[in-house]
Amino acid sequence: MGLHYYGYPTCTTCKKAEKWLKENNIPYEASNIAEQPPSEQALREMLKSSSLPLKKFFNTSGMKYRELELKDKLATMSEDDQIELLASEGMLIKRPLVTDGELTTVGFNEETFAETWQA
Repeated sequence: MGLHYYGYPTCTTCKKAEKWLKENNIPYEASNIAEQPPSEQALREMLKSSSLPLKKFFNTSGMKYRELELKDKLATMSEDDQIELLASEGMLIKRPLVTDGELTTVGFNEETFAETWQA
């Protein structure tokens, strides 16, 4: 599997991440996270390959997160319910989400991208 990038076209952080990937000649397939969020199965695989807690996958500063009052609800939700929610609403996912099937990064940090995606 090649690199798959989930982002949102008007997100400035996503634009920075895409610019970094292009400048470093790293090929990737892109998906609009709002229109084509990753499936529950894909999210489960990314969770495993990221070594991050599930809460790090949530866009806690997003309008949808606040609208659904998830700050108070996540603690009582099962992991399955949280993953189902993320798969059903891409705007709840912290972006960009980048994976090659073995490694996954959430958000954009230039140092993390360099360590993870520059072979």
